Amino acid sequence: MKLTLIGNGIMAQSLARGLISKFEVEVLGRDEKKLKAMQEKIPNIHTRLLSDNEDITDKIIIFCVKPYALQSVSVRLQGKASILLSILAGTKLETLKRQIKANHYIRIMPNIAASVQRSTTTITGDKEAKSIATEIFDELGKTIWVNTENQLDIATAIAGSGPAYLALIAESLADGGVKAGLERSHCVSLVQGLFTGVAELLDTVHPSTIKDGVMSPGGTTAAGYAVLEEAGVRSAMIKAVEASFAKAIELSEK
Repeated sequence: MKLTLIGNGIMAQSLARGLISKFEVEVLGRDEKKLKAMQEKIPNIHTRLLSDNEDITDKIIIFCVKPYALQSVSVRLQGKASILLSILAGTKLETLKRQIKANHYIRIMPNIAASVQRSTTTITGDKEAKSIATEIFDELGKTIWVNTENQLDIATAIAGSGPAYLALIAESLADGGVKAGLERSHCVSLVQGLFTGVAELLDTVHPSTIKDGVMSPGGTTAAGYAVLEEAGVRSAMIKAVEASFAKAIELSEK
């Protein structure tokens, strides 16, 4: 199966890196320098500049540009794609249908972990293309089909934006260790192991069970946990997801 990615940013690179082991991948973009760098990093992909009259007839297109670039890129596309799979946050299927011709339309929301085939990708759209979309993105980790675009926008706020939130926590934990007196290299290794281990646990154990299992009465974890609650970390995380979801809705209304 041949996949055509349109876009030369970080997400396009992450998807290409994860998909190349199973699919033939070509990447079309508008920035020659970025395309050349991508080709050097991922030698097995094919890259070229997007033409002013790019024929997408019968192709499986993964649309990876920024939402604001939809119109300027779509005017360059000629013909009718087999399937259009869009990662554009907050960009509705109806908007895509007005801009780009295709037999079937799918919205997807992977995350940056696609590059290491550990993305959790949410999918919705035409059910006729569900099996192909699932086959493609199963190669990048786990896929979840949802029935509405509203659900996908909520999932975007968690799985799409979530890596940035977790990265902030990871960096903060390492900084805390450094402040307490441990070498940064050790702190970084500890945090890496922490995230890997807890991710495995979350496959089978509820978060509250993990927390209760670690928190002994009057212990070190309880002391630190109390500080997090006093600082409103739980509330801040909930508000971050709400804000991200609200932004997705705002984008969809433009």
